[in-house]
Amino acid sequence: VQLQASGGGLVQAGGSLRLSCVASGTRFSALSLGWYRQAPEKEREFVSAISKAVGFTYYADYAESVKARFTISRDNAKNTAYLEMNNLRPEDTAIYFCAARSGGSSHDMRSYDYWGQGTQVTVSS
Repeated sequence: VQLQASGGGLVQAGGSLRLSCVASGTRFSALSLGWYRQAPEKEREFVSAISKAVGFTYYADYAESVKARFTISRDNAKNTAYLEMNNLRPEDTAIYFCAARSGGSSHDMRSYDYWGQGTQVTVSS
């Protein structure tokens, strides 16, 4: 499985970005997807996750710091997960990574089997 993250960039505080994560090499609909970020000199932290389908329902989860500002979604037809980021703050500056696993969604990065290369998000004040 290969994951390719994109969509990062430089934005002013209060602005928006949409990150994309394209997966290849497996049946995308069977994957749960997660977004993590790592700021300079900080540990990688959970941002958001979206489950594979449970019946017809996908479950999304967010870190407290991004709730009501970030939205995770997926398009199985395009093998792509998205992270819509609004009202960005300087403290959101980090490299953002997407990850995938075969089980349900999780906060625990150790449970993810596959990782993308990361995309830089920089928010200026």
